[in-house]
Amino acid sequence: MQFIKLEKVKDGRYLKNYEITYQNKAGREKKYEIVSRKEIHSVDELGKTVNGVSMAVLKDDKLLLLREFRMGINCYIYNLVAGMKEENESIEACIERELYEETGLRLKKVNKILPPSYAAVAISDIMTQVAFIEAEGDFEDHTSENEMIEAALYTQDEVKNMLEQEKFSSRAQVIAYFFAYHPEVLK
Repeated sequence: MQFIKLEKVKDGRYLKNYEITYQNKAGREKKYEIVSRKEIHSVDELGKTVNGVSMAVLKDDKLLLLREFRMGINCYIYNLVAGMKEENESIEACIERELYEETGLRLKKVNKILPPSYAAVAISDIMTQVAFIEAEGDFEDHTSENEMIEAALYTQDEVKNMLEQEKFSSRAQVIAYFFAYHPEVLK
């Protein structure tokens, strides 16, 4: 695969659309569409910036999951606390801010932050980190009028049942599975 060119197709409010032209292994020109959260000037910039964080949150030996309405699929799903970093914000500051904004809870302890990974590799260069944390405090709603988020804590048995009956984001489903069947991994 050989890169030929990168062109911006559209400049949206949150996402920028690009078309990448490359030569495929058969020697033919192929166009591929992606979205990014940032301005890309060169193909060398793709997938180089950490954009946000997803959190596996434990509180009182329960898993925190968000039930949220996602417009892209027009339904409610279970998801992790997550969010995008603000300019010049550290990953630790992003964790504290997003946890508080989405749940009202406060960061008690960071157990582990994984190295960056790609959030939607088939369509985007967005990189995030997964943090395993413990929280404290009480739930408060600090969400915007454009977010419909219900935060709650779940036991292992509740999560086992949810995995069979509810809709999840991919990362939340994996974290929920490990919490339900191998909780030691999250600590």
